[in-house]
Amino acid sequence: MPFANAGDLIRRDRDPAKIAIVDLGGEAGPREVSFAALDEAANGVARALTAKGFERGARVAILSANRAEYLAAFYGILRTGLVAVPVNYRFPRATIDFILADCGARLVFCDAARRADCPPHLPAVTFGVDFERFLNRGPFAAVAVAPDAPALFLYTSGSTGRPKGVVLSHAGQVWTAETRLAGVDLERHRILVAAPLYHMNALALAQFASIAHATIVLLPQFAARAYIEAIARWRCTWLTAVPPMIAMMLRESDLMARTDLSSVELVRMGSAPVSAGLMAALGRALPHAKATNAYGTTEAGPVVFAPHPRGLAPPEMALGVPHPKVALRLVDGADRDAVQGVLEMKSPALMLGYHNRPYLSPLNEDGFYVTGDVFRRDAEGFHYFVGRSDDMFVSGGENIYPGDVERLLERHPDVAQACVVPIEDEIKGMKPVAFIVAKPGRAPSEAEIKSFALVHAPAYQHPRFVWLMDRLPLASTNKVDRVALMRLAAANIANEVG
Repeated sequence: MPFANAGDLIRRDRDPAKIAIVDLGGEAGPREVSFAALDEAANGVARALTAKGFERGARVAILSANRAEYLAAFYGILRTGLVAVPVNYRFPRATIDFILADCGARLVFCDAARRADCPPHLPAVTFGVDFERFLNRGPFAAVAVAPDAPALFLYTSGSTGRPKGVVLSHAGQVWTAETRLAGVDLERHRILVAAPLYHMNALALAQFASIAHATIVLLPQFAARAYIEAIARWRCTWLTAVPPMIAMMLRESDLMARTDLSSVELVRMGSAPVSAGLMAALGRALPHAKATNAYGTTEAGPVVFAPHPRGLAPPEMALGVPHPKVALRLVDGADRDAVQGVLEMKSPALMLGYHNRPYLSPLNEDGFYVTGDVFRRDAEGFHYFVGRSDDMFVSGGENIYPGDVERLLERHPDVAQACVVPIEDEIKGMKPVAFIVAKPGRAPSEAEIKSFALVHAPAYQHPRFVWLMDRLPLASTNKVDRVALMRLAAANIANEVG
């Protein structure tokens, strides 16, 4: 079944009465939404937008927690040839205002909790309030779009500056969904989605589930106990999450122990590095589930690595070998075929550019996307994540990748999670410090952590200060908030010195 419009990734040759979304958000508790109902609502959005005279390419924003209407609005916007702009509702209001102005939004769909964050001059449709009245129900044929027509803007987190709108095409989104499906029948699966739909991790999976005719169990946002309870109640077979979400789930040991999680067959973690300790803990908690370490980016999508063509089992922490439809290379200075270097990639899913920023581009002169992520490759072609090139810092002339040190510390028998950040040092320039989340019932001392690092790694990598935390702070994408931890480290040291 060919697809041209990314808002129309639905299998109309399959049972329309099948449940597409089990919606655990909204105002009325769990709701089951069939593929037919989702399709009709998306058409209702498309017809209403068309009736309002929006021209092709106009931007329409979505500012909401996860819920069924979010996806209906998203698909409806795309079906008309308009551009969807999912907005991170956890941003400060000033940042939300900037994004809505930067993209030139003509309308915003929101939930009631975010209605006050919509600028007063911008028309808004509120889910659960006037969304049903907005719909213009009836049939709608998705418009044919050019292959390079923009489908959506996804704004980066903006932790180091104003967010940038990543422009993604219809063709790229369709290619991603079709390539991930690759002729495999996944219709029986129930996929738990708790990551925010303004993030590529969740949004790409929602599109993939639609084309696979699989059911999504959709949480409004992540909360560890609600996540565990949703697995059991709805018999989810497939979990997708960023690693900190899984780490937080595993810390709920009492609930995990008394909950039937035997339905889980696959756990796919991505969007942030996965430690060997977390993979091992997950294996003990869900012994019958296959856990995969995935990699993807907003600018180039989730299709990067694949299983080995000779069927070789991936070594521990390997992400896979290059996908056959994706060109990858590791670049170290002038060496474009390095064993370790910054990952560059090219595929049909590559971004079109940054909105309103033609002078910025992560693509190099021959069209490869420069990820900024450092990988290494072994003799069999398996790739391993080393760290972010922009997280790397120099301590006394030595390059330190925080991810390397974190994976080392998480091998300590008492450590569940670690995050390493730099602080300034008058002699070495920068030096590493660590924040540690201990395993339940454990309390490793600072001296024990330092000693472990000194025994198992070069001395320059050992953390000069170690602080225990109940949990690591998360940014709005559910990744560990390194910027917040750098500020906390500076404050801790100032207090200790003072």
